[in-house]
Amino acid sequence: MVSGSGFIIDKEGLVLTNSHVVYERQAISLTIDDGRKVEAKVLGADPIFDLAVLRIPVSLEKHTVAVLGDSDSVRIGEDVIAIGNPFGLEQTLTRGVVSGLNRILSGSPPLTLPLIQTDASINPGNSGGPLMNRCGEVIGINTSILTEAQNIGFAIPINVAKSVIPELIDHGRVIRPWLGISGKMVNKGLMEIINLPLVNGFLIETVDQGSPAQRVGIHGGDLPLMIGGTEFLLGGDIITKINGQAVDDSENLFKLIDSLKVGDNVWLTLFHKNQTRNIELNLPERPILPGDFRSSTSSTLLPMKGRLKSFPLR
Repeated sequence: MVSGSGFIIDKEGLVLTNSHVVYERQAISLTIDDGRKVEAKVLGADPIFDLAVLRIPVSLEKHTVAVLGDSDSVRIGEDVIAIGNPFGLEQTLTRGVVSGLNRILSGSPPLTLPLIQTDASINPGNSGGPLMNRCGEVIGINTSILTEAQNIGFAIPINVAKSVIPELIDHGRVIRPWLGISGKMVNKGLMEIINLPLVNGFLIETVDQGSPAQRVGIHGGDLPLMIGGTEFLLGGDIITKINGQAVDDSENLFKLIDSLKVGDNVWLTLFHKNQTRNIELNLPERPILPGDFRSSTSSTLLPMKGRLKSFPLR
């Protein structure tokens, strides 16, 4: 039996929680704050963002609806509380501070969101519960911990959830385009260290099987190399431009990727072995892949030691 947490977000009985708590469950039972147990229906779930929206068929006039705050305004050192159901201990409250921001965790699968880090105690069963500021506003959804540490937990920023809740309700999923590649940003400074031809851009380390990138012959890496504690998989294509715009830093890269929609044709300028080529590909909707799923029995993610995570582009 899988246990987790969640919170009511409107008077219509919508509940927000983690996808790994409810994804593909045949029956979901919720205990609300007055002790009643009710059956819940999953309206939508996304294992990549690890978010899910449920509906419960009860009158909520006497129940507290969570106030959703602004995670973009969160600052390190702010007081926070985590509420949830750790190890089946209902209505447990723990207290701490925001101890870090914009954390991106490696693991299997990775959480590539910029997460909120907190030292408020979070345990298995807290997954999907709210992380709240001292004004009682929800600023995050508790989702993971580091098992090798003490009181290092992570929450999905509430603004991420607010941006996808309508899509989860309307479509049952988050619709995103699919390139099918993962890698890291690199620059010419790396070339001076390894004496290999490189340019500024996004180094493609892996290419998903059956993806649009594989179908048009994009190359992944085949030469693992550790530099300063960071592992690179060299030898793959480097994306230098997307639709004619330079890929020169991570912020610009994410802006370009976020502008892409399902059905778009995208032009990529690629550098490989001192040669540059241009390719065009059409972006289908990204399917749910086996590697997208996290454990549903624990909210634990193990860090990859000595690695800078290779992040996926859609």
